[in-house]
Amino acid sequence: MTSTTRDPAIRVRGITKSYQDLQVLRGVDFDVAAGSIFALLGSNGAGKTTLVRILSTLLKANTGTASVHGFDVFSAPGDVRRSISLTGQFAAVDEVLTGRENLVLVAKLRHLRNPGTIADEMLARFSLTDAGSRRAATYSGGMRRRLDIAMSLVGNPPVVFLDEPTTGLDPQARIEVWQTVKQLAEQGTTILLTTQYLDEAEQLADRIAILHKGTIIQNGTLAELKKLLPSVKVEYVEKQPTLEDVFLALVNDAGDTAGEATTSAGREPR
Repeated sequence: MTSTTRDPAIRVRGITKSYQDLQVLRGVDFDVAAGSIFALLGSNGAGKTTLVRILSTLLKANTGTASVHGFDVFSAPGDVRRSISLTGQFAAVDEVLTGRENLVLVAKLRHLRNPGTIADEMLARFSLTDAGSRRAATYSGGMRRRLDIAMSLVGNPPVVFLDEPTTGLDPQARIEVWQTVKQLAEQGTTILLTTQYLDEAEQLADRIAILHKGTIIQNGTLAELKKLLPSVKVEYVEKQPTLEDVFLALVNDAGDTAGEATTSAGREPR
């Protein structure tokens, strides 16, 4: 009986990066399995964005090797760029254009056939069809971020880098983005996600690497990382609702109440 092992979609070995006397990355090593969500977790200044910029060919490392989708980041940058998309911390949508026009523009820039059809497909895929004819300036934070991710996926790149994609979003918008990321992985896209939010890594990642002071100090599944700490004996636990549960319940109830009030206000007096 023979078994086959797929090569990792991303492979990083001994990557270092310094700016004069400031050493940002001190020898980073990890693999990302194809079709998985890999979270790079670290505080501000840990080197997350620097590493993503290196892997997306926007920055050169001092030493080390890296490959993305089978292509060497340093010797074949053009092939790497054709294999990836990068979504930064701030949405790159053009607020003057409609959602559909943003997508059509990206499809044209990538010299794809039938840009209008592609735009309509992406709007449907990200539940933005009803908002497609509206200017992006009118979108909520979550809608704008979903449009931003949709724009980066025009052309179906196999590897996606999401650099702190929920920075500045409200709780409900964060959940919308989380659902989008999960759907991408279910469709076979490889995702490298950088975040400083513990709950985000816990919700999304198949594997989590903790980047601290320029090096990976732990790398494993959530279950493996939890085993690093001793379990706590609990005699009795009463499950309390989380702040997220309370927030969503209140928002949904307020929305229903507002709808009823509007309906009542619109009735003619008897």
